[in-house]
Amino acid sequence: MARKRADPSGLALWVVGFSVVALAGSFLWAHFAPTPRWRHPKPPGIIRVQVLNGSGEGGVGIRVASFLREGGYRVVEVRNADQGDYFATMVVARRGDLSNAREVAHYLGGPPLIKQAWDSDLADVSVLVGRDRSRLHLEP
Repeated sequence: MARKRADPSGLALWVVGFSVVALAGSFLWAHFAPTPRWRHPKPPGIIRVQVLNGSGEGGVGIRVASFLREGGYRVVEVRNADQGDYFATMVVARRGDLSNAREVAHYLGGPPLIKQAWDSDLADVSVLVGRDRSRLHLEP
């Protein structure tokens, strides 16, 4: 009785199929898996944050401020920005050292960071909330 030889094209099809499933799973995991919440190691109240709502939607600044307070940041002011039509949310470093602003940006999920130093003692960092507010990670 003759033995039937294995078909190499069938094996290749299984390997390709498995690879496609693995890549699709990896893509879905990277985009939809829960991200671990990073908490800063500094004692609460060290970083003073000003929250400016430039999204045009009421209550967004208060939600961002509440989330920052839960993370141990000292929110010193919450108000509307000079305009209500900012497209992008950004974190503004108000001091020469960018480390505090980087920390706040990381906590919020990575909005852009810009440096705009000022001489006021009000805040170390300002968060300008824009219309893309849904990109912020406001859930612990």
